[in-house]
Amino acid sequence: MMVDLDHLLYTPLFDPNRCGIGFHPLHSYYSIAVYGIMLFFPKMRIVAIGLILHMFTDFQDCVCMWYINN
Repeated sequence: MMVDLDHLLYTPLFDPNRCGIGFHPLHSYYSIAVYGIMLFFPKMRIVAIGLILHMFTDFQDCVCMWYINN
């Protein structure tokens, strides 16, 4: 998804110990709130669902990373 283009702004491009939620601009808590608001607009609803599901899968990576490191 194009939402992952914000990963290109940081080096290293991939860091297995970095949680993307709250770190990348399009993965910030403000952006996630906007994705939630988009659910109320029928023309943007399918995109909002995709973005929220994407954030959920990225959040699972953060939880797994926390579980492994602790």
